[in-house]
Amino acid sequence: MTVTVRAGEALPPLRIPITRTLIVSGALASRDYQDVHHDAEAAREKGSPDIFMNILTTNGLVGRYITDHFGPRAHLRKVAIRLGAPNYPGDEMVLTGEVTSVADGTAEVAVLGKNAIGRHVTGTVTVELPTGSPPGPGSPAGDVR
Repeated sequence: MTVTVRAGEALPPLRIPITRTLIVSGALASRDYQDVHHDAEAAREKGSPDIFMNILTTNGLVGRYITDHFGPRAHLRKVAIRLGAPNYPGDEMVLTGEVTSVADGTAEVAVLGKNAIGRHVTGTVTVELPTGSPPGPGSPAGDVR
């Protein structure tokens, strides 16, 4: 079975609680040892009110959002994102997306992630759609803990 996707299709939102554990574990997993991602005192000394999420963790969450929607057989071909407002512990990021084009088995999706401060991430993801297999779950499921 082939996944049917149309330009203009909205992806369901994904709500992600921003916890200290998520921020620190994402930084460690991506080998980003900058103190602003794990040491609140050091982050404050550098002008931030608290630790904040790194771009590699955001990039991974955007990828997860897309593959949760299109299924595990979808292949991310390009992820181009820009960061804006930081993700701090105790906040929530809501990812939304819209398919902007579909051609030759590939879809382009505009992605936006907002938190209480504003736009945390904006970008575009190019995804090769799965063919010859059942589609994925069709919508993001669960929270990141």
